[in-house]
Amino acid sequence: MPRCPWAGNDLLIAYHDHEWGVPVRDDRTLFEFLILEGAQAGLSWDTILKKRERYRKVFAGFDPARVARFDAAKVKSLLQDAGIVRNRLKVESAVTNARAFLKVQREFGGEGGFARYIWGFVGDTPIDNRPRARRDVPASSPISDAMSKDLKKRGFRFVGTTICYAFMQAVGMVNDHLVSCPRHAKLSKRR
Repeated sequence: MPRCPWAGNDLLIAYHDHEWGVPVRDDRTLFEFLILEGAQAGLSWDTILKKRERYRKVFAGFDPARVARFDAAKVKSLLQDAGIVRNRLKVESAVTNARAFLKVQREFGGEGGFARYIWGFVGDTPIDNRPRARRDVPASSPISDAMSKDLKKRGFRFVGTTICYAFMQAVGMVNDHLVSCPRHAKLSKRR
C-alpha cells in the first residue's frame, strides 16, 4: 500500500492506518493528543508512540479532572519515570493544560465542550488538503496560528503553532494524507 512516507515502521504504520487524520470529537481523546503533541516537541512521534501506554497509565487515562489535581509530589514522581519524557516543563504543562482544558469545557457547555471549542477553528468540518508530496504538507497554517494564540491566552502551554498543526492532523481537523495514500480518499469521504 502506498502509505504516506513517514509511516516507516510497524508502530507508525498502525498509527497511520487507524488514527492519524481520523476526526476525533471525544474530549478525553482530544486531551490525550494535546498532551502527547506537547510532549513530542523536539522529539520524534515514534518516540511518543512507544511511550504512549505508559503515559496513559501515569496520566490517569488522560482524565483531565484527575490530571488537574496532580501536585508537586506527583510531578516529582513523574520526572523519575523513564517510561515518559522526563522534561519538567512538559510534565508541568500537562497539569496546567488539564486545568485550562477544564475551564474551556465549562465555558463551552461541559462534557464535549472542548471538542466544540477546538472544532470551531475549522467550522466543525475537517479541512481536506490535497498534498501530492511530503514537501506539500505545511508545518503550520493561519488556523494553527490562531489556535495557538487563543490556547495561550487561555493559559495552555506547549501549544505553539507547529504543535497545534500536528494536533490538527492527529485529530482529523485537517486531512494531510498524500493524495496517493489510500487513507486520503477514505478520510475525505468521512467529511
